[in-house]
Amino acid sequence: MKKFRGSALVASAAAFALTISGCAATDELSPTTSPSESAATTEWYEDLAPQITVGWNDIIDTFNTSSAAGNNVGNSLTAYLTSSGFNYYDSAPALVKNTEFGSYEIVVEDPLTVKYTINDGVVWSDGTAIDGADMLLAWVATFGYYKNEDGSYVFAHAAPKDTLASKLPTVDGNSITFEYDVQYVDWELQFGVGVSAHGTVMMAHEDITDAAAAKQALIDAVMNGDDAFMADVATVWNEGYSFTNTPDNPLAYLSSGPYVLEELVEEQYSTHVVNPLYNWGPKPKYERITIRQIDDSTAAIQAVDNGEVQIASGQPTADVLQLVQALTNAEYASSEEAAYEHIDLSVNNGGPFDPASYGGDEEKALKVRQAFLLSVPRNEIIEKLIKPLNPSAKLRTSVLFVPGAEGYDEAEANYAQYLGTDEENRELAKSLLAEAGVSTPIDVEFWFPEGNVRRGQEFELIALSASQTGFNVISESEPNWAFTENVYPEINPHDATIFAWAATSLAVSGDDQYLTLEGPSNWTGYDNATVDGLLEELNVAVKKEDQLRIRLAIEAELAKDAYNITIFQFPGLTWWDKSVSGVDPNLLVPYYFWNFWDWTPTAG
Repeated sequence: MKKFRGSALVASAAAFALTISGCAATDELSPTTSPSESAATTEWYEDLAPQITVGWNDIIDTFNTSSAAGNNVGNSLTAYLTSSGFNYYDSAPALVKNTEFGSYEIVVEDPLTVKYTINDGVVWSDGTAIDGADMLLAWVATFGYYKNEDGSYVFAHAAPKDTLASKLPTVDGNSITFEYDVQYVDWELQFGVGVSAHGTVMMAHEDITDAAAAKQALIDAVMNGDDAFMADVATVWNEGYSFTNTPDNPLAYLSSGPYVLEELVEEQYSTHVVNPLYNWGPKPKYERITIRQIDDSTAAIQAVDNGEVQIASGQPTADVLQLVQALTNAEYASSEEAAYEHIDLSVNNGGPFDPASYGGDEEKALKVRQAFLLSVPRNEIIEKLIKPLNPSAKLRTSVLFVPGAEGYDEAEANYAQYLGTDEENRELAKSLLAEAGVSTPIDVEFWFPEGNVRRGQEFELIALSASQTGFNVISESEPNWAFTENVYPEINPHDATIFAWAATSLAVSGDDQYLTLEGPSNWTGYDNATVDGLLEELNVAVKKEDQLRIRLAIEAELAKDAYNITIFQFPGLTWWDKSVSGVDPNLLVPYYFWNFWDWTPTAG
């Protein structure tokens, strides 16, 4: 629930525990005029304010955010500016349908069959119609239609769902109709348009130079089983959208949204200019939006104070909050986000948490994992780093449930041994290591993002605490994770990693993204057949009571396996210059960007 050289990875579509079980209420955004009328009469982009600059701790490096390589918050922000879809979440959060873009409906209840239709006049930024071919490309990637001989996915989707829909869809002009193999609970959130079909095909097969021909070639290849053609398409889909500077080929950054990329400068900024062809959704009020990469929250505060940046957000510390509160020309909002801090342990890299390090002795490795997790001084982290921002903050002691949600107390009971004071937990950790009969100190190679102040503070507290129990925690701080680049090593080289999962939706299912061995975001090597079966069951659990039962059963397995340790719900902090109004931070990704069309320059 989305790499991270910043704070959080995206939990794609259905990969996050719900604050409220089930889907949120759905609102609808209705067109004020038909697409043809709008295109003929209104040039909405002519009288806009010239420029707004906003800050984030990362900028785009991959334009295909559906891919495993592109699955992070920094990429998703640019994608949100430059993409349109069938729905989005407001700040309630409630799901809003964008019927100016298109529509979707269930056409058959059993078997569950759905139809998606894109409106006439909706086009890519090069003028090519967005249609069924684009949705077919999204379908084969989303549902893992192509696999290699070793079972891996040909299209490296961030959260492929190969057990949900296996029968090829029907493509008819602007529409696609497909059947689910199961009564999938989150069908409304599972599917949407990604990167362009014609652009991907033309980059993969340079002999095809006509957009219509490229679309037809894709359809023919899928329907006629031309796997070699699609393998080339997949290579581009997986790797051909990654750039740290403005791509030479505009096919790599085609837009379906209000903005199109104008300039990208590595680790500095990305600038986006209005797309004059866009007329199928909310209209922004600025001609250009620049996203500046500002890693340090203090620098982001200074940038707003100086007027260089109008909106910014960052990982808050007590000092950061005080600096924001001292701004005289700005407003701010502080609240928890739908993301949580946690530490994952690698169990297949030959490190201290891998049974292979103990001759395959799983019980010994389990005790070492439990001991390390007990060595994390969670109470001290909350008291020193989080409560100054949120006095009511408390531990999050569940992977799948947020504090206060139905089922949270039952889930927390699985972690009873971790609920003592930090000192009590350290004593228990030492006894577990003694029971395991391992030599100490045990080296633990620990990753956290370089330059992230709060994560650095957490590391120092963890290293000090763990040194008292029998661990030598070694910093492997770096700007990027080597195992989240475009080509993924099979093994995570780090023994422990600290990061956050960030939710994009209120979906029920989807934790298979990181809990199944084949999941593209499983960087731990975790493998539990019982969990696999429960996740499959959750996909079709329509009743609230069944969802709760299944998720609690999954949580019990994770606790039994000492899968990881959760720490806290993410505190969010956004501040903005009074020269702009309409800022309304969302607890879901894309956070304060969700309503960029409402950002308005204030009078004077």
